[in-house]
Amino acid sequence: MSLGKGAQGKGDGVAFHIRPARREDAAGISRVIIAALRETNAKDYAAAVIARVEQSFSPAAVLDLLDRRIVFVAVDRGVIVGTASLDGRVVRTVFIDPAWQKRGIGRALMAEIQQAAIDTGVAVLAVPSSVTAEAFCARLGFCAVRENHHGEERTIVMERSLPPASRDR
Repeated sequence: MSLGKGAQGKGDGVAFHIRPARREDAAGISRVIIAALRETNAKDYAAAVIARVEQSFSPAAVLDLLDRRIVFVAVDRGVIVGTASLDGRVVRTVFIDPAWQKRGIGRALMAEIQQAAIDTGVAVLAVPSSVTAEAFCARLGFCAVRENHHGEERTIVMERSLPPASRDR
């Protein structure tokens, strides 16, 4: 179920809303991604892997991504607390600020991504999941199809079939 663009969400008593990302969000998106990499993903990956991945998410790099992907942010009282993006049929950069994890924000962002994919005609949605996010993606109906290894970094490519877009949207 999608919350809809600009919709309100509430998880564990925390109010937030999901909206399309804007260029002025780049620094906040970068902050969330780097915090999640350092605190959450660091439990599953070597420090060198985390440091290498961090380089791809500076504010300038995020600005570039905003031009090439459909990007959503979760916002609470003006502060970005999560982000997710769609690159064609591939889910990318799903990160939640560590202080806000386990409150339904990731699920709400993934619902937005799924609806955006359906709206653009995607039949099978893919996510190159980190080891850290594999169980989360499985709970959302994604199934592992293969593993990729880039040096010490392991990702699990997962897929999920989507329903066709409804004609009345």
